[in-house]
Amino acid sequence: MEFYASCPEGFESALADELKRLGLSHVRRLKGRATFEGELEQGYRACLWSRLASRVFVVLGRFEAQDADELYDGVYDIAWENIVRPGATIAITARGVTEQLRNTRFSALRAKDALCDRLAETTGRRADVDAADPDVHLLLSLRQRRASISLDLSGDPLFKRLPPAATRAGESTHVLRPDYAALVLAQVGWTALCERELTADDYENEALPTLIDASCAGGGLLLEAVNILTDRAPGAARERWGFEGWQLHDAALWEQLLAEAREREATARERQARIVAADIDPAARKTAERMVKCAGYKRFVDFCAAKSATALDHAGVVAGAAIVADTTETPLSLMHDAMTLVGELRRAPELASAPVAALTRDGLMARALHAEPACSIAVMPNNEEATIEVWPSLDHAAAAFEAATSADVEGEVADAGADETVAAPTMPEPAATLDLGDGKPLPVLIPESEQFANRLRKNARLRRKWAKREGVSCYRVYDADLPDYSAAIDLYEGCPQTPGRWLVIAEYAAPKTIDPALAQARMLDILVIAPRILDVPAEHVHAKARMRSRGGSQYGKQGAGKGGSGERANIARRRLPLIEEGGLTFAVNFDDYLDVGIFLDHRVTRNLVREHAKQARRFLNLFAYTGTATCYAADGGVEETVTVDLSNTYLDWAERNMRQNGFVGPQHHFVRDDVLAWIRDQRQTRNRWDLIFVDPPTFSNSSKMGRRTWDVQRDHVELLAGVSRLLTQGGHAIFSCNLRGFRPETRKLARAGVVLQDITSQTIPEDFARNQKVHHCYIVRRLPIEDAMAEVGFSAEEIAERVEELRNPEARKPRATAPQPMLTKDDKLASKGKPKKKKFYASTPKSK
Repeated sequence: MEFYASCPEGFESALADELKRLGLSHVRRLKGRATFEGELEQGYRACLWSRLASRVFVVLGRFEAQDADELYDGVYDIAWENIVRPGATIAITARGVTEQLRNTRFSALRAKDALCDRLAETTGRRADVDAADPDVHLLLSLRQRRASISLDLSGDPLFKRLPPAATRAGESTHVLRPDYAALVLAQVGWTALCERELTADDYENEALPTLIDASCAGGGLLLEAVNILTDRAPGAARERWGFEGWQLHDAALWEQLLAEAREREATARERQARIVAADIDPAARKTAERMVKCAGYKRFVDFCAAKSATALDHAGVVAGAAIVADTTETPLSLMHDAMTLVGELRRAPELASAPVAALTRDGLMARALHAEPACSIAVMPNNEEATIEVWPSLDHAAAAFEAATSADVEGEVADAGADETVAAPTMPEPAATLDLGDGKPLPVLIPESEQFANRLRKNARLRRKWAKREGVSCYRVYDADLPDYSAAIDLYEGCPQTPGRWLVIAEYAAPKTIDPALAQARMLDILVIAPRILDVPAEHVHAKARMRSRGGSQYGKQGAGKGGSGERANIARRRLPLIEEGGLTFAVNFDDYLDVGIFLDHRVTRNLVREHAKQARRFLNLFAYTGTATCYAADGGVEETVTVDLSNTYLDWAERNMRQNGFVGPQHHFVRDDVLAWIRDQRQTRNRWDLIFVDPPTFSNSSKMGRRTWDVQRDHVELLAGVSRLLTQGGHAIFSCNLRGFRPETRKLARAGVVLQDITSQTIPEDFARNQKVHHCYIVRRLPIEDAMAEVGFSAEEIAERVEELRNPEARKPRATAPQPMLTKDDKLASKGKPKKKKFYASTPKSK
């Protein structure tokens, strides 16, 4: 029989070696698979014992298939009555194309018709099709003019073997797939270590084969390591197989192999080994502990603190060792420490015999280990690019270094000049360190990071004096002062209720000309240097990724944070750090969003709102975010506030901030609505405001806006024209935006009677002075159209023409109109009925 085992790309070599170790013959490595030949027992053995294969197939036939008719005939000629068990359901999947068979669904359908017609003719009954859960799953492969059809012996993929309890415990967490875990472990020879027979000296010294998982993540590597240690067959617990619908299935033979697997597992109980696990991320370690416990493997794994000395203490005396790590889900703020831990373990004399295998996304582990990997395997866990990098043990590297050096010297010394040096393979270099003046050398990935440390130390000293003088507790310490270290560092100090210091380090996207790995290495050095200089605990450092672009969202989700799905329900009562600014207290959230709940560059702008509010009675905050400007206006003494935003979460946050500062009561309104639509509604009422603050996002495509998007450059004229109509006589608005290249359309605004006064330079705080384009800020006023147009330089003729247009709309020049959005059924019905009654803003509070 001809079989093949499929696998992800990158697995082929290891899979072929595994099949050979299983005793299978004629093993051949191909792209995405490994083929072998043998009897039924060999196919069963691959299903039961392969840790790296995704599926195992038996080839049923090969034939010419230039067109649909040849495909039908080739499938029909196969004796399906001797293959498909009577009453079994089938499904056929097609892959590949030929010149005439270009549609895989059609090819699969044509093959299915041939199979069913053959069964109908030979048995009198057609097979039933069950595409979702068939008893017999067939794979049709087309290439050039040939076709082959194979039966999937596996059923479900073989990598679906996590213990059910562990799978439930790992919902919404990162758990490395078992086949990827097995590939990592194969690179360090964990199977051979487990099978090693201990010597008398080993027993005397209590030396055991040892695996150290230095970044255990969700526990995927640990679960597979225990399975290998206990010699548990990967397929032993599976209840259903694809070969059960195959007429050649031999139940007695299969039971015999299962009994053999049980005997091997019982024999392996005598094995002794240590598995030590650590993770620099406490949340990841907790997840791994829960996974291991749910799988029933707690007695096999020893968890410890993520320190090299502690891990070595738990490892004890080793009789062969290996180091593995999965850093694909390690938070960026902890990546440097995670890689440093791996490097320290590899350089430890006790682990000189230990090879290292790391699953990583960034290729930075080589910098941490100061040695290029001996082997790199490109893989795609969770459909994301990653690499398994492998380093030999230091004993092996030293031996290779010595042998290569000796050979080079003998072969080249005769040709080398008196002053020439002979090139030779290099041993791993010692880690680069920085002296920050506290007596504790700090390992870094790039020696040039000392320049960044010096600049940050200088900035911190100057900012600290300025902040103390100005009474500021949250400020920017560093803003890409050195082009190669392009990041912004903000320091937050908590108020007495929640004391502490936090850092938010936002990386600006590096230009495409910069090597991504180099940029990432610099960022990791920033993340480890900054907390040491600024005296912030490592767990209070939060890394963000920020784009320098002409567009983008002003604030958005950072990713899955601690808020979870119940974030909105909890925002009002979650324990969040509290900070002080301008005599007010605000809640900040460092975990869930790119921005933390307050824009530090608007510190002066918020104070300006408070000063203007002293002469106002009614205040309106549009695109309110967390309502910080509303708090300032209320503190300025306004009688009534209205806070409008499209997000329920941010409105709850705004309400919390107001309540935190004692501003409660029916005079403070919170409205959830699309701001532009809400403005149009309010223009139909008599509601007007003395002071309006408008700070829209740069761009938004929120689903809550329907099919419309928001772009501040494109839409600011419509926005400010509408805002101006909501001002009382003599009232004004403060408009701010963060688009670096923003250019106000002053002439279009003037035609609507709106004029802007640029006050940007007055609103840039000292700690943001390096970046004068961090935001733009304007005072917005409404004037008679003639005055507004004259103020921006329209000629008398243009002004007269515009006045005439307004007096006589029919005289307006035809202008190109934007395409109108398609009306929905509800819109059409509403347009036919009575006009909607405009509601007062307070009667449409944020929906719960």
